[in-house]
Amino acid sequence: MIDQIKAARESALKRLAAAATSDDVRAVEIDVLGKKGTLTDLKTALGKLSTIEEKKQAGSALNEASATVADALAARLAELRRAERAVQLEIERVDLTEIMRRPKRGHAHVVTQAWQRLEDVFVGLGFQVAEGPEVETDWYNFEALNMPANHPARSMHDTFYVDHGSPGSTVLRTHTSPVQMRVMQTVAPPIYMIMPGRVFRNETTDATHLAVFHQIEGLVIDRGITLPDLAGTIEAFTKSFFGADFTSRLRPSYFPFTEPSAEFDIRTPSGEWLELGGSGMVHPNVLRAGGLDPEEWSGFAFGFGIDRMAKERHAINDLREMYSNDVRFLEQF
Repeated sequence: MIDQIKAARESALKRLAAAATSDDVRAVEIDVLGKKGTLTDLKTALGKLSTIEEKKQAGSALNEASATVADALAARLAELRRAERAVQLEIERVDLTEIMRRPKRGHAHVVTQAWQRLEDVFVGLGFQVAEGPEVETDWYNFEALNMPANHPARSMHDTFYVDHGSPGSTVLRTHTSPVQMRVMQTVAPPIYMIMPGRVFRNETTDATHLAVFHQIEGLVIDRGITLPDLAGTIEAFTKSFFGADFTSRLRPSYFPFTEPSAEFDIRTPSGEWLELGGSGMVHPNVLRAGGLDPEEWSGFAFGFGIDRMAKERHAINDLREMYSNDVRFLEQF
């Protein structure tokens, strides 16, 4: 047995010397000193020895071997942990040396760029910019815009409701049109305003739809405003934003807050028509809700998605790419 004890000790010391990681050291500990380790098994076998003297000599040798292996385990584990810690520190090291060259600056997001450019174009056409809250009452988001409770047009808006007030009375705005109502209530005509902002709809996201996206809407209220004024404004915007080779058209449509209503499209230099947004003459009921007399004032409104504008302008195939935070994508714009 003495020879077995020596062999187990020498084998353990050789394995520890060759151990490359702390996991290797723990494996040696289990194999030698664990419940089923070689030295542990030899301790169990002491009772099978025939004489007390043999048991005494073997027991002394086992204790010495176990202590030697345990000391070697602790020393090798500490050594490897120091080395592993040094590697980790080197990986996580932060160079705080003063940067002598000018760091590379970031830039505005592709949607923010489109937002700012749209504002610049409309301000150049004589519009002002207005903003409003993203959490709205049902009255501003629907009823004031000629969509009372149970109106079929509400099904066009997949709404997020907010747990505030009576059930169904507070929503995340589904469009920026509530800002038009707030403007009519607080700004005396004539009104020439655009309303950019973030909006929310409870719908499944795909390449052309997002649950959170951005819109810009325009509102003009003045005396004698007619449909040709709307068409002329859309055309002026199209050429200012897209270029002189682009043109626009209006197609009959339906929106509860305008009458008559129209979709507007743009034609690319290649002759292709792209649907851009909705528009129309402000409905008399909406003017009344805003505190204006439809016999004295008339106006038009229009709106479209800022994200889709950026998508079309830069030929982006999937709207979701713009919010992936993939630097490889963002650096292109």
